[in-house]
Amino acid sequence: MITDKISKDKFLLIAGPCAIEGEDIAIKIAEQLVSITSKLSIPLVFKGSYRKANRTRLDSFTGIGDLKALKILKKINSEFNIPVITDIHGKDEAKLAAEYVDIIQIPAFLARQTDLLINAAKTGKTVNIKKGQFMSAESMKYAVDKVKQSGNNNVMLTERGTQFGYDDLIVDFRGISELKKLAPTILDVTHSVQRPNQSTGITGGSPEHIESLAKAGIVNNIDGIFLETHINPSEAKSDGSNMLDIKNLDKLLSNLLQLREASSKL
Repeated sequence: MITDKISKDKFLLIAGPCAIEGEDIAIKIAEQLVSITSKLSIPLVFKGSYRKANRTRLDSFTGIGDLKALKILKKINSEFNIPVITDIHGKDEAKLAAEYVDIIQIPAFLARQTDLLINAAKTGKTVNIKKGQFMSAESMKYAVDKVKQSGNNNVMLTERGTQFGYDDLIVDFRGISELKKLAPTILDVTHSVQRPNQSTGITGGSPEHIESLAKAGIVNNIDGIFLETHINPSEAKSDGSNMLDIKNLDKLLSNLLQLREASSKL
């Protein structure tokens, strides 16, 4: 199980671009992620959406083709010997995605979708459910139950902020301990700094807050950190405004490891 990689002094890192934009850029990002995490002995899962199905505007980038993107994820899995994760948006996607990835992710907007959760569970893959922005930590019990009662105990939860007003997200750290009672819990430190529903139809973000959120998560004994990263966020085709520039990742993770070591002694 993926969560077996989590230990008291280490945390799981789920990282990669928002979307698979092409093979070359995905491989370059994966190479840098593997280099950094191998040096720091941090277990890594490579993340990339093979298709973006929930864009605000009709003209937004949605992908390079399902099979093409899934094959790139599989190539990263094979070449770097690391698990890969992608999200699905419809129940019929679960079986297809499961042929190429190790973890199936349920997007936050879809965390209550029963058929989606059941079909993801039936693949036998680890299922990562992102907490809905509109849901309490306690209510995620029922999403977890849908997976487990479908015969799959390999489930994780990801906190990614709660909707605050119309265009902001807030991480309520009181919910972390509640989520951890249900399943291993990951903190998404990039989607949590989004500024959704901007008047332009393009999501904004405040990436300067990524490190402070990550540090708070580590102190609160989070099991893993989820972040989207890119070689050049300003040119990313999706969610670039809330990504971490990969050149800043080594320092961030080093700081988090020191904090993890110190907090584990408390």
